[in-house]
Amino acid sequence: MATKKLTRKKPNFANARSHALNATKKKQSVNLQKVTIDGVTVLLSAREIRTLKKKAA
Repeated sequence: MATKKLTRKKPNFANARSHALNATKKKQSVNLQKVTIDGVTVLLSAREIRTLKKKAA
């Protein structure tokens, strides 16, 4: 069974700056984790997993 991506988060794009102030493009990806919820494997961000655990308690 394929995993579904439920999050709407997107990667963050920015410039990496050296000491000489050279700018190179970098991408900061989202921390996606596989979680099984009710027998279905989904991809959620770490923050969303944390929120779900708090709401369940």
